[in-house]
Amino acid sequence: MEKPELLAPAGNMEKLKTAIHYGADAVYLGISDFSLRARADNFGRDELNNAIMYARANGIKCYVTVNIFPHNRDIEKIKGHIHLLNNIKPDAVIVSDPGVFMLFREQAPGIPIHVSTQANITNYVSARFWERMGAVRLILARELNIDEIGEIRQKVDIELECFVHGALCISYSGRCYMSAFLANRSANSGECTNSCRWKYSLMEEKRPGEYFPVYETGRGTYVMSSRDLCMIRHLDKLRDAGVDSFKIEGRMKGINYIAGVVKSYREAIDELKEGDGYVVRKRWLDELKMFSSRGYTTGMYLGKQGDDDYNHDDDYVYRMSHALAGIILNKEGGKAKILMRNRLFLGEEIEFLTPGLEGMIFRIETIEDEEHMSVESARNDEVVWMTVPEQAREGDIIRKMIDLPCGETTGNLM
Repeated sequence: MEKPELLAPAGNMEKLKTAIHYGADAVYLGISDFSLRARADNFGRDELNNAIMYARANGIKCYVTVNIFPHNRDIEKIKGHIHLLNNIKPDAVIVSDPGVFMLFREQAPGIPIHVSTQANITNYVSARFWERMGAVRLILARELNIDEIGEIRQKVDIELECFVHGALCISYSGRCYMSAFLANRSANSGECTNSCRWKYSLMEEKRPGEYFPVYETGRGTYVMSSRDLCMIRHLDKLRDAGVDSFKIEGRMKGINYIAGVVKSYREAIDELKEGDGYVVRKRWLDELKMFSSRGYTTGMYLGKQGDDDYNHDDDYVYRMSHALAGIILNKEGGKAKILMRNRLFLGEEIEFLTPGLEGMIFRIETIEDEEHMSVESARNDEVVWMTVPEQAREGDIIRKMIDLPCGETTGNLM
Protein backbone atom coordinates (compact mmCIF):
# COMPACT_ATOMS: atom_id res chain seq x y z
CA MET A 1 0.00 0.00 0.00
CA GLU A 2 1.41 3.38 -1.01
CA LYS A 3 1.82 6.02 1.66
CA PRO A 4 -0.58 8.96 1.39
CA GLU A 5 0.82 12.17 -0.02
CA LEU A 6 1.72 14.91 2.46
CA LEU A 7 0.39 18.18 1.02
CA ALA A 8 1.58 21.40 2.65
CA PRO A 9 0.62 25.08 2.28
CA ALA A 10 2.99 27.51 0.59
CA GLY A 11 1.93 31.12 1.13
CA ASN A 12 5.19 32.47 -0.27
CA MET A 13 8.58 31.24 -1.49
CA GLU A 14 10.08 30.98 1.99
CA LYS A 15 7.17 28.86 3.19
CA LEU A 16 7.43 26.69 0.08
CA LYS A 17 11.12 26.05 0.74
CA THR A 18 10.40 25.32 4.41
CA ALA A 19 7.67 22.82 3.56
CA ILE A 20 9.97 21.04 1.12
CA HIS A 21 12.88 21.07 3.57
CA TYR A 22 10.81 19.34 6.25
CA GLY A 23 9.42 16.62 4.01
CA ALA A 24 6.30 17.66 2.08
CA ASP A 25 5.50 15.55 -0.99
CA ALA A 26 3.53 18.39 -2.57
CA VAL A 27 2.63 22.03 -1.95
CA TYR A 28 -0.35 24.16 -2.86
CA LEU A 29 -0.13 27.86 -3.59
CA GLY A 30 -1.87 30.64 -5.46
CA ILE A 31 -1.92 34.27 -6.51
CA SER A 32 -4.10 36.81 -4.75
CA ASP A 33 -6.60 37.36 -7.55
CA PHE A 34 -7.94 33.82 -7.69
CA SER A 35 -7.10 32.22 -4.35
CA LEU A 36 -9.20 31.92 -1.20
CA ARG A 37 -6.22 33.23 0.74
CA ALA A 38 -5.85 36.57 -1.00
CA ARG A 39 -4.52 38.10 2.22
CA ALA A 40 -1.61 35.67 2.35
CA ASP A 41 1.69 36.82 0.83
CA ASN A 42 1.06 34.58 -2.19
CA PHE A 43 2.97 34.68 -5.45
CA GLY A 44 3.06 37.20 -8.25
CA ARG A 45 2.64 35.96 -11.78
CA ASP A 46 6.39 36.06 -12.41
CA GLU A 47 7.14 34.30 -9.11
CA LEU A 48 4.69 31.49 -9.82
CA ASN A 49 6.87 29.94 -12.48
CA ASN A 50 9.94 30.12 -10.21
CA ALA A 51 8.01 28.39 -7.43
CA ILE A 52 6.87 25.58 -9.70
CA MET A 53 10.36 25.12 -11.11
CA TYR A 54 11.90 25.05 -7.62
CA ALA A 55 9.41 22.44 -6.44
CA ARG A 56 9.93 20.33 -9.55
CA ALA A 57 13.72 20.49 -9.18
CA ASN A 58 13.29 19.03 -5.69
CA GLY A 59 10.95 16.26 -6.83
CA ILE A 60 7.90 17.93 -5.27
CA LYS A 61 4.50 18.42 -6.90
CA CYS A 62 2.98 21.88 -7.04
CA TYR A 63 -0.76 22.58 -7.16
CA VAL A 64 -2.15 26.04 -7.94
CA THR A 65 -5.42 27.22 -6.37
CA VAL A 66 -8.00 28.92 -8.59
CA ASN A 67 -10.84 28.32 -6.19
CA ILE A 68 -12.72 31.60 -5.83
CA PHE A 69 -16.39 31.77 -6.77
CA PRO A 70 -16.04 34.24 -9.66
CA HIS A 71 -18.48 36.90 -10.76
CA ASN A 72 -18.89 37.99 -14.38
CA ARG A 73 -16.21 40.64 -13.91
CA ASP A 74 -13.67 37.93 -13.04
CA ILE A 75 -14.08 35.67 -16.06
CA GLU A 76 -11.78 37.42 -18.53
CA LYS A 77 -9.05 37.68 -15.91
CA ILE A 78 -9.42 33.98 -15.13
CA LYS A 79 -9.09 33.16 -18.84
CA GLY A 80 -5.82 35.08 -18.88
CA HIS A 81 -4.65 33.23 -15.79
CA ILE A 82 -5.48 29.89 -17.41
CA HIS A 83 -3.33 30.90 -20.38
CA LEU A 84 -0.44 31.64 -17.99
CA LEU A 85 -0.85 28.33 -16.17
CA ASN A 86 -1.03 26.45 -19.46
CA ASN A 87 2.45 27.77 -20.23
CA ILE A 88 4.08 27.03 -16.86
CA LYS A 89 2.32 23.69 -16.32
CA PRO A 90 1.69 23.12 -12.60
CA ASP A 91 1.08 19.53 -11.54
CA ALA A 92 -2.61 20.36 -11.00
CA VAL A 93 -5.02 23.21 -10.37
CA ILE A 94 -7.56 23.33 -7.54
CA VAL A 95 -10.95 24.70 -8.59
CA SER A 96 -14.38 24.92 -6.98
CA ASP A 97 -16.61 26.56 -9.60
CA PRO A 98 -18.07 24.37 -12.40
CA GLY A 99 -17.62 27.19 -14.91
CA VAL A 100 -13.93 27.55 -14.06
CA PHE A 101 -13.62 23.77 -14.30
CA MET A 102 -15.09 23.94 -17.80
CA LEU A 103 -12.74 26.75 -18.84
CA PHE A 104 -9.70 24.71 -17.76
CA ARG A 105 -10.97 21.67 -19.66
CA GLU A 106 -11.41 23.78 -22.79
CA GLN A 107 -8.33 26.01 -22.64
CA ALA A 108 -5.79 23.90 -20.74
CA PRO A 109 -6.81 20.24 -21.17
CA GLY A 110 -3.34 19.02 -20.23
CA ILE A 111 -3.50 20.36 -16.65
CA PRO A 112 -5.00 17.90 -14.13
CA ILE A 113 -7.87 19.33 -12.07
CA HIS A 114 -8.47 18.84 -8.35
CA VAL A 115 -11.96 19.76 -7.14
CA SER A 116 -11.81 21.98 -4.05
CA THR A 117 -13.47 21.28 -0.72
CA GLN A 118 -15.51 24.40 -1.55
CA ALA A 119 -17.40 22.28 -4.09
CA ASN A 120 -19.00 20.51 -1.10
CA ILE A 121 -18.54 16.86 -2.12
CA THR A 122 -20.43 14.97 0.59
CA ASN A 123 -21.66 11.87 -1.26
CA TYR A 124 -20.58 9.32 -3.84
CA VAL A 125 -23.04 10.53 -6.49
CA SER A 126 -21.40 13.96 -6.45
CA ALA A 127 -17.99 12.27 -6.49
CA ARG A 128 -19.00 10.22 -9.55
CA PHE A 129 -20.19 13.39 -11.29
CA TRP A 130 -16.82 15.09 -10.94
CA GLU A 131 -15.02 11.90 -11.94
CA ARG A 132 -17.05 11.76 -15.17
CA MET A 133 -16.33 15.43 -15.78
CA GLY A 134 -12.62 14.59 -15.85
CA ALA A 135 -11.37 15.53 -12.37
CA VAL A 136 -8.34 13.57 -11.19
CA ARG A 137 -8.75 14.32 -7.46
CA LEU A 138 -11.55 15.28 -5.07
CA ILE A 139 -10.86 17.30 -1.94
CA LEU A 140 -13.72 16.03 0.18
CA ALA A 141 -15.96 18.18 2.36
CA ARG A 142 -14.84 18.52 5.98
CA GLU A 143 -18.32 17.50 7.16
CA LEU A 144 -17.75 13.81 6.29
CA ASN A 145 -16.91 11.08 8.77
CA ILE A 146 -14.42 8.33 8.05
CA ASP A 147 -17.07 5.74 7.19
CA GLU A 148 -18.59 8.08 4.61
CA ILE A 149 -15.16 8.66 3.09
CA GLY A 150 -14.66 4.90 2.86
CA GLU A 151 -17.97 4.48 1.04
CA ILE A 152 -17.05 7.19 -1.48
CA ARG A 153 -13.71 5.45 -1.97
CA GLN A 154 -15.54 2.27 -2.99
CA LYS A 155 -17.62 4.13 -5.60
CA VAL A 156 -14.94 6.10 -7.48
CA ASP A 157 -11.49 5.38 -8.87
CA ILE A 158 -9.92 8.85 -8.67
CA GLU A 159 -7.76 10.29 -5.91
CA LEU A 160 -9.27 11.52 -2.63
CA GLU A 161 -7.80 14.27 -0.49
CA CYS A 162 -8.73 15.32 3.07
CA PHE A 163 -7.57 18.00 5.47
CA VAL A 164 -5.75 16.56 8.49
CA HIS A 165 -4.51 19.66 10.32
CA GLY A 166 -5.21 23.35 10.68
CA ALA A 167 -7.88 25.96 11.29
CA LEU A 168 -11.58 25.10 10.96
CA CYS A 169 -13.84 27.93 9.85
CA ILE A 170 -17.35 28.26 11.23
CA SER A 171 -18.83 27.69 7.79
CA TYR A 172 -20.09 24.93 5.55
CA SER A 173 -17.36 23.41 3.36
CA GLY A 174 -15.42 26.63 3.77
CA ARG A 175 -18.28 28.76 2.46
CA CYS A 176 -18.73 31.70 4.81
CA TYR A 177 -20.64 34.97 4.54
CA MET A 178 -19.71 36.51 7.89
CA SER A 179 -16.69 38.39 6.59
CA ALA A 180 -18.66 39.90 3.70
CA PHE A 181 -21.52 40.89 6.01
CA LEU A 182 -19.42 42.42 8.78
CA ALA A 183 -16.43 43.79 6.90
CA ASN A 184 -17.48 43.90 3.23
CA ARG A 185 -14.68 41.42 2.42
CA SER A 186 -15.91 38.19 0.86
CA ALA A 187 -14.32 34.97 2.08
CA ASN A 188 -15.55 33.30 -1.11
CA SER A 189 -13.44 35.74 -3.13
CA GLY A 190 -10.34 35.23 -1.02
CA GLU A 191 -10.66 38.24 1.30
CA CYS A 192 -11.67 36.56 4.57
CA THR A 193 -11.11 38.68 7.69
CA ASN A 194 -11.45 35.65 10.02
CA SER A 195 -14.62 37.13 11.48
CA CYS A 196 -15.52 33.89 13.25
CA ARG A 197 -12.39 34.31 15.37
CA TRP A 198 -13.18 37.81 16.53
CA LYS A 199 -14.24 38.42 20.10
CA TYR A 200 -18.00 38.88 20.63
CA SER A 201 -20.32 39.64 23.52
CA LEU A 202 -24.09 39.12 23.43
CA MET A 203 -26.48 41.66 24.98
CA GLU A 204 -30.25 42.01 24.89
CA GLU A 205 -31.37 45.31 23.37
CA LYS A 206 -33.19 46.60 26.44
CA ARG A 207 -30.61 45.40 28.95
CA PRO A 208 -27.42 47.29 28.06
CA GLY A 209 -24.40 46.02 29.92
CA GLU A 210 -26.00 42.66 30.80
CA TYR A 211 -24.30 39.75 29.07
CA PHE A 212 -26.21 36.71 27.92
CA PRO A 213 -25.58 34.07 30.64
CA VAL A 214 -24.67 31.12 28.36
CA TYR A 215 -20.87 30.87 28.03
CA GLU A 216 -20.53 34.24 29.71
CA THR A 217 -17.11 35.54 30.72
CA GLY A 218 -16.07 38.97 31.86
CA ARG A 219 -14.25 39.52 28.58
CA GLY A 220 -16.79 38.18 26.09
CA THR A 221 -16.88 34.83 24.31
CA TYR A 222 -15.39 33.09 21.31
CA VAL A 223 -18.58 31.09 20.71
CA MET A 224 -18.01 30.82 16.95
CA SER A 225 -14.37 29.78 17.15
CA SER A 226 -13.73 26.07 16.63
CA ARG A 227 -10.61 24.41 17.86
CA ASP A 228 -8.10 23.53 15.16
CA LEU A 229 -8.20 20.22 13.34
CA CYS A 230 -5.61 17.61 14.32
CA MET A 231 -5.80 14.05 12.98
CA ILE A 232 -2.27 12.86 13.70
CA ARG A 233 -3.57 10.17 16.08
CA HIS A 234 -5.89 8.78 13.40
CA LEU A 235 -3.95 8.88 10.14
CA ASP A 236 -4.18 5.11 9.86
CA LYS A 237 -7.99 5.31 9.86
CA LEU A 238 -7.96 7.86 7.04
CA ARG A 239 -5.40 5.81 5.11
CA ASP A 240 -7.51 2.66 5.53
CA ALA A 241 -10.58 4.59 4.33
CA GLY A 242 -8.75 5.21 1.07
CA VAL A 243 -7.50 8.80 1.39
CA ASP A 244 -4.65 9.45 -1.05
CA SER A 245 -3.51 12.87 0.16
CA PHE A 246 -3.29 14.39 3.66
CA LYS A 247 -3.63 18.16 3.49
CA ILE A 248 -2.36 20.72 5.99
CA GLU A 249 -4.16 24.07 6.21
CA GLY A 250 -2.22 27.26 6.75
CA ARG A 251 -1.05 29.40 3.82
CA MET A 252 -1.28 32.42 6.12
CA LYS A 253 0.68 30.77 8.95
CA GLY A 254 4.40 31.40 9.52
CA ILE A 255 7.33 29.09 8.85
CA ASN A 256 7.51 28.03 12.51
CA TYR A 257 4.07 26.43 12.03
CA ILE A 258 4.89 25.07 8.56
CA ALA A 259 8.14 23.46 9.73
CA GLY A 260 6.75 21.87 12.89
CA VAL A 261 3.53 20.53 11.39
CA VAL A 262 5.13 19.20 8.21
CA LYS A 263 7.97 17.53 10.13
CA SER A 264 5.53 15.84 12.53
CA TYR A 265 3.16 14.59 9.84
CA ARG A 266 6.07 13.50 7.65
CA GLU A 267 7.34 11.24 10.41
CA ALA A 268 3.82 10.02 11.16
CA ILE A 269 3.09 9.10 7.54
CA ASP A 270 6.43 7.31 7.30
CA GLU A 271 5.37 5.21 10.30
CA LEU A 272 2.11 4.07 8.70
CA LYS A 273 2.08 0.33 8.17
CA GLU A 274 -0.57 -2.06 7.01
CA GLY A 275 -2.69 -3.55 9.77
CA ASP A 276 -2.30 -2.32 13.36
CA GLY A 277 1.28 -1.09 13.11
CA TYR A 278 0.69 2.65 13.54
CA VAL A 279 2.27 4.02 16.73
CA VAL A 280 1.74 7.67 17.68
CA ARG A 281 4.99 9.18 18.95
CA LYS A 282 4.96 11.51 21.92
CA ARG A 283 7.38 13.87 20.19
CA TRP A 284 4.77 14.59 17.47
CA LEU A 285 2.20 15.55 20.07
CA ASP A 286 4.74 17.67 21.92
CA GLU A 287 5.73 19.40 18.68
CA LEU A 288 2.15 20.26 17.77
CA LYS A 289 1.72 21.97 21.15
CA MET A 290 4.55 24.42 20.53
CA PHE A 291 3.08 26.91 18.09
CA SER A 292 -0.05 29.01 17.96
CA SER A 293 -3.30 27.05 18.02
CA ARG A 294 -6.76 27.25 19.54
CA GLY A 295 -6.68 23.74 20.96
CA TYR A 296 -7.39 20.65 18.86
CA THR A 297 -10.33 18.62 17.62
CA THR A 298 -10.90 15.75 15.19
CA GLY A 299 -13.74 17.70 13.58
CA MET A 300 -16.43 15.51 12.02
CA TYR A 301 -14.17 12.58 11.13
CA LEU A 302 -15.00 10.51 14.22
CA GLY A 303 -18.61 11.66 14.44
CA LYS A 304 -20.40 14.92 15.18
CA GLN A 305 -18.13 17.61 16.57
CA GLY A 306 -18.89 17.93 20.27
CA ASP A 307 -19.72 21.09 22.20
CA ASP A 308 -16.33 20.93 23.91
CA ASP A 309 -14.62 21.38 20.53
CA TYR A 310 -15.69 25.01 20.36
CA ASN A 311 -13.90 27.76 22.24
CA HIS A 312 -16.46 29.32 24.54
CA ASP A 313 -13.94 31.24 26.62
CA ASP A 314 -10.41 32.59 26.60
CA ASP A 315 -8.78 29.39 27.86
CA TYR A 316 -8.34 27.88 24.41
CA VAL A 317 -7.63 30.87 22.22
CA TYR A 318 -4.32 31.17 20.39
CA ARG A 319 -1.68 29.72 22.65
CA MET A 320 1.90 28.88 21.88
CA SER A 321 5.03 27.92 23.81
CA HIS A 322 7.78 28.47 21.21
CA ALA A 323 8.52 31.33 18.82
CA LEU A 324 10.65 31.38 15.69
CA ALA A 325 14.13 32.71 16.43
CA GLY A 326 16.07 32.23 13.20
CA ILE A 327 16.88 30.19 10.10
CA ILE A 328 20.21 28.52 9.37
CA LEU A 329 21.48 29.87 6.04
CA ASN A 330 24.70 27.84 5.84
CA LYS A 331 27.27 26.08 8.02
CA GLU A 332 31.02 26.33 8.27
CA GLY A 333 32.49 23.84 10.68
CA GLY A 334 30.76 24.11 14.02
CA LYS A 335 29.27 27.54 13.30
CA ALA A 336 26.29 28.58 11.26
CA LYS A 337 25.23 31.76 9.51
CA ILE A 338 21.75 32.57 10.77
CA LEU A 339 19.05 34.97 9.58
CA MET A 340 17.43 36.24 12.75
CA ARG A 341 13.65 36.36 13.13
CA ASN A 342 13.55 37.37 16.77
CA ARG A 343 15.69 38.93 19.50
CA LEU A 344 18.24 36.61 21.13
CA PHE A 345 20.80 37.23 23.87
CA LEU A 346 23.93 35.45 25.03
CA GLY A 347 23.04 32.76 27.54
CA GLU A 348 19.48 32.38 26.25
CA GLU A 349 18.15 28.87 25.64
CA ILE A 350 17.07 27.74 22.17
CA GLU A 351 15.98 24.60 20.32
CA PHE A 352 16.75 23.36 16.83
CA LEU A 353 14.01 21.79 14.71
CA THR A 354 16.38 19.10 13.50
CA PRO A 355 15.89 15.31 13.32
CA GLY A 356 17.58 13.79 16.35
CA LEU A 357 17.59 17.03 18.35
CA GLU A 358 13.92 17.04 19.32
CA GLY A 359 13.37 18.35 22.83
CA MET A 360 17.03 19.19 23.41
CA ILE A 361 17.86 22.59 24.90
CA PHE A 362 20.99 24.52 23.89
CA ARG A 363 22.41 27.61 25.57
CA ILE A 364 23.76 30.36 23.32
CA GLU A 365 27.49 30.58 24.06
CA THR A 366 28.62 32.91 21.26
CA ILE A 367 27.07 35.42 18.88
CA GLU A 368 29.11 37.07 16.14
CA ASP A 369 28.10 39.66 13.57
CA GLU A 370 28.75 39.14 9.87
CA GLU A 371 32.38 40.27 10.32
CA HIS A 372 32.79 37.67 13.11
CA MET A 373 32.98 40.30 15.84
CA SER A 374 31.49 39.17 19.17
CA VAL A 375 28.20 40.79 20.13
CA GLU A 376 25.88 40.45 23.13
CA SER A 377 22.62 40.02 21.23
CA ALA A 378 21.04 39.70 17.81
CA ARG A 379 17.93 41.44 16.48
CA ASN A 380 15.25 40.51 13.98
CA ASP A 381 16.47 40.56 10.34
CA GLU A 382 20.14 40.66 11.33
CA VAL A 383 22.54 38.01 10.02
CA VAL A 384 24.83 36.55 12.67
CA TRP A 385 27.10 33.58 13.33
CA MET A 386 26.46 31.16 16.19
CA THR A 387 27.81 27.83 17.37
CA VAL A 388 25.37 25.05 16.44
CA PRO A 389 25.23 21.29 17.06
CA GLU A 390 26.73 19.03 14.41
CA GLN A 391 23.34 17.59 13.37
CA ALA A 392 21.88 21.02 12.53
CA ARG A 393 21.31 21.47 8.80
CA GLU A 394 21.10 24.38 6.41
CA GLY A 395 17.43 25.36 6.24
CA ASP A 396 16.62 24.25 9.80
CA ILE A 397 14.79 26.71 12.01
CA ILE A 398 15.77 27.77 15.52
CA ARG A 399 13.15 28.45 18.18
CA LYS A 400 13.02 30.05 21.60
CA MET A 401 10.67 29.31 24.45
CA ILE A 402 8.22 32.03 25.41
CA ASP A 403 5.89 32.65 28.33
CA LEU A 404 2.47 31.12 27.83
CA PRO A 405 -0.54 33.47 27.87
CA CYS A 406 -2.55 31.01 29.91
CA GLY A 407 -2.56 27.43 31.14
CA GLU A 408 -1.43 24.58 28.97
CA THR A 409 -0.43 25.05 25.35
CA THR A 410 -3.31 23.21 23.73
CA GLY A 411 -6.46 21.29 24.39
CA ASN A 412 -6.47 17.55 23.94
CA LEU A 413 -4.72 16.21 20.86
CA MET A 414 -7.56 13.71 20.53
